[in-house]
Amino acid sequence: MLRRLSVITSCLILSTFFSLPRLEAQDWADKMFKVHSHDFRTVGRGAKCEFHFELTNPYEEDVHISAVRSSCGCTTPSITKETLKSRETGAVVATFNTNTFIGQKGATFTVVFDKPYYAETQLKVSGYIRTDITFDPAEVAFGEFRAGEPQQREITISHTGNSNWRITDVRSHCTSLQVRLNPPELSPGLVRYRMLVSMKEDVPEGELHERLTLISNDREFPTTEMAISGRARSAVSVSPAAVTLGTSAADAVIDKRLVVKGDEPFEVKDVVCGDQRFEFEIPVGSKKLHFIKMRFLGDGKAGRIAQEVKIVTDLPGEQSATCMVTGTLTAVGPTQASE
Repeated sequence: MLRRLSVITSCLILSTFFSLPRLEAQDWADKMFKVHSHDFRTVGRGAKCEFHFELTNPYEEDVHISAVRSSCGCTTPSITKETLKSRETGAVVATFNTNTFIGQKGATFTVVFDKPYYAETQLKVSGYIRTDITFDPAEVAFGEFRAGEPQQREITISHTGNSNWRITDVRSHCTSLQVRLNPPELSPGLVRYRMLVSMKEDVPEGELHERLTLISNDREFPTTEMAISGRARSAVSVSPAAVTLGTSAADAVIDKRLVVKGDEPFEVKDVVCGDQRFEFEIPVGSKKLHFIKMRFLGDGKAGRIAQEVKIVTDLPGEQSATCMVTGTLTAVGPTQASE
């Protein structure tokens, strides 16, 4: 009896010991995601439905996603980047398969990490796919366009089965969108709307993943969602967008070069950086392509660097481009490095 109790106690101790690292690993992986669940709400048959579960690597080590599994074929997962370096951002993309499934559906994604440590985290999606509403095209897709240039897309919304169905309002959380809905076109068992969606000049730069909510007089399903996608790019860009200084001595001198491009000739007015250890050689003249020499002068202080560099131009509105500089300074190592 005493021997049996000893074995049980030993197993409990081992179980507790091995579960602690797993919980800690789970915690570091969970913290990288902004959100862990998404509801597509009510969508039309064949509508394009995607949601980006964004994650950012706040750690010094590279993070690697080895696999993503879905619990249901109604939603397909994909990833934008398998490996995220320090401060890099990626996404696990959930695609709701509205062409092959109907009704209430949901899925759980298991995201598996194998670097820097093994961990698993779960993401959840859900939504209702109705068969009586279709969109043509399947989403409001603006594609890539230059920020500040107005954009327009026309969408046809069709509802079958009830000639009394009406759209009473269209809403969106995106203030840069404007919607014009033409009067309904009626025929037996069919209601059709033509909707013009416009993107205003004040749309911010970057990826656009929004949705329109159609409000109708349908008491059972009063709202239906429609996806909006696009990418507003700046008239000026800098490459590389992320610069690494690597691991260097605290008194190192490191030289890098930035390439700045524009859609039209421009001048570089200023380079703004909050760290006084950075120096920049600003080019003169107006042209579409500029090279900026950047030098980091270590002052002997060890630590991490995560600094934004902003390049200001003379384009309308003083359009600018930014890049992020990261690195680690140590008390030992080479005293000089250059590109």
